[in-house]
Amino acid sequence: MEALFMGITNLTIGRLIMFAIGGILIYLAIEKEYEPSLLLPIGFGAILCNIPFSSAVGENGFLTIFYNVGIATELFPVLIFIAVGAMIDFKPLISSPFMLFFGAAAQFGIFATMMFALSTGQFSLPEAAAIGIIGAADGPTSIFVAKEFAQNYLGAISVAAYSYMSLVPIIQPPVIKLLTTKKERRIRMKYAGKKVPKKVEILFPIVITVIAGIIAPMSVALIGALMFGNLIRVCGVLDRLSMSAQNELSNLVTILLGITIGSTMEAEAFLNYKTLMIMGMGLVAFIFDTAGGVIFAKILNLFLKEKVNPMIGAAGISAFPMSGRVVQQIATKEDPTNFILMQAMSANVAGQLGSVVAGSMILALVPMFM
Repeated sequence: MEALFMGITNLTIGRLIMFAIGGILIYLAIEKEYEPSLLLPIGFGAILCNIPFSSAVGENGFLTIFYNVGIATELFPVLIFIAVGAMIDFKPLISSPFMLFFGAAAQFGIFATMMFALSTGQFSLPEAAAIGIIGAADGPTSIFVAKEFAQNYLGAISVAAYSYMSLVPIIQPPVIKLLTTKKERRIRMKYAGKKVPKKVEILFPIVITVIAGIIAPMSVALIGALMFGNLIRVCGVLDRLSMSAQNELSNLVTILLGITIGSTMEAEAFLNYKTLMIMGMGLVAFIFDTAGGVIFAKILNLFLKEKVNPMIGAAGISAFPMSGRVVQQIATKEDPTNFILMQAMSANVAGQLGSVVAGSMILALVPMFM
């Protein structure tokens, strides 16, 4: 009889709070439609792992098995990148390589937040680096770095990264409007729309993998997976595999990744002041990323004859394709005839590449200072 009620008798305030947090994530996924494919599994995973004596976690729990197979081995982030690569069209970026600079500038939040986290004295250098990578606005990269440097905070870092990615439509517009004038937001940009030869499309993922791998060898797993997925898309002879990567693979791994991340949110590890600090600094990282990209664009305009719309800089974060869409929506509100979606997506794709390289540089450089 005692065994029948041991779940009830072992409920704690902390576990009940985590039930509420899981419920909030599920509410945001369903009611607000904020990245439902991620927030709903994360929220439900948080509930599963906080039920006392839950058979879903522990040595034989299926969520623990998923963690050991998919997160500890970094398999899930790699598979997600194959799927993302198959979804990305690099032609706008190839046509306008200038947009690569915006992808680099929008990584400012990573390093600014890393320094801030370190300055608090609450986190070690590796932990500060893992927190800073939330600013990459890239869930798989955040998981990749956190798994190496801050496993104790993997749940908080992953939840922060994916939650703020889903909140890009709320976070970015106020920052953009604060840093730009109405006149700047109405700047029109010419899109050359140059035709990209098929050979160039095929060579691009191969060349990028080699160059990025030589510059930052730690990037090969993620950038290689991303570019492999894109090569499947553009080669022209693997259409079924390309569609499978974009749909079945993406959907399946997203479900498993989300519920597994949620299973790391146990009350004992999640409910502490450091988690609140991580969530707060994650928000700061996103704001700094957006601000860094916008300010970079405004500085460029001091020297350019043909001005760029500063909002393009905000699209340089890795939250693809949400950030590019947000920039176009703001442009449309300011001027219904202003169409800068292609430039915004070019910067957004550049941010995807930039975040992987930045994360890999952190993985390579941080151990040198330890």
